[in-house]
Amino acid sequence: MTAVDSRPVAELAQGSVRRTPGDRVKAFIALTKPRIIELLLITTVPVMFLAEQGVPDLWLVFATCLGGYLSAGGANALNMYLDRDIDALMHRTRNRPLVTGVVRPVECLAFGIALAVISTLWFGLTVNWLSAWLALGALAFYVLVYTMLLKRRTSQNIVWGGIAGCMPVLIGWSSVTNSVSWAAVILFLVMFFWTPPHYWPLSMKVKDDYARVGVPMLPVVAANTVVARQIVIYSWVMVLVSLALWPLGYTGWFYPVVAGAAGAWWLWEAHTLLGRARAGHQGVKLKEMRLFHWSITYVSVVFLAVAIDPFLR
Repeated sequence: MTAVDSRPVAELAQGSVRRTPGDRVKAFIALTKPRIIELLLITTVPVMFLAEQGVPDLWLVFATCLGGYLSAGGANALNMYLDRDIDALMHRTRNRPLVTGVVRPVECLAFGIALAVISTLWFGLTVNWLSAWLALGALAFYVLVYTMLLKRRTSQNIVWGGIAGCMPVLIGWSSVTNSVSWAAVILFLVMFFWTPPHYWPLSMKVKDDYARVGVPMLPVVAANTVVARQIVIYSWVMVLVSLALWPLGYTGWFYPVVAGAAGAWWLWEAHTLLGRARAGHQGVKLKEMRLFHWSITYVSVVFLAVAIDPFLR
């Protein structure tokens, strides 16, 4: 990990750390980034319905979700351990447990490793070993490739680092079939092309934070018009890929109708953002968070359609 400045961590921790048992429990839960994991599970469970072409075994759904939470939670804890220096300097991360001192770095490291081991064994023993290796691969990619290699070195960090966030799709499918099909690969690609236009609007909002700590997110190193144009390109590819499930015979009529409508709205928002970026010199507000919030709704709606479609075929 490249050190930026460890002094703010100690300064923030002094005299302000609450160490009641309740605070400690909340802090360790916060290390797993529950809100991010919610989004990962939204893409896992519907794929299980599609793979089963109906309602999958409920115990299997529970086992897969729990294993997914533990694995992603371990990855997130290790990410916080490696990023604790820059987290102390960024406004949106300065209240994280390692920054405030509620959790010590060595505790965070041990916690993350323990979750990685437990989640892998849980998947292998209660789901199947293919899902276990996919989950472990996602964790390793997020920590070793994204956090340690890409995040602080390239503006394409979130593009390739986002592969880890696409893996729950493959895990959901493999948990039911103990295999990976082209349907799962298509939905994997939907998430791959979704991740940059989902995260770049947020990065545009907080680019001063990233600039302060030397993380070259695309909005830090490129003009808003360039970022918005990239968002439009990725958005078009994402929508087209999402519709490929239907002609390949993996869904009936319901999914493409919903995915097409949601995709059309997404493209409207993406092109509108590009228009506002081009007019920025005229004092037009960027309103970049509109697309960020819609991106979460979009992926929820599309994957809900994935789960419902088998019942309407």
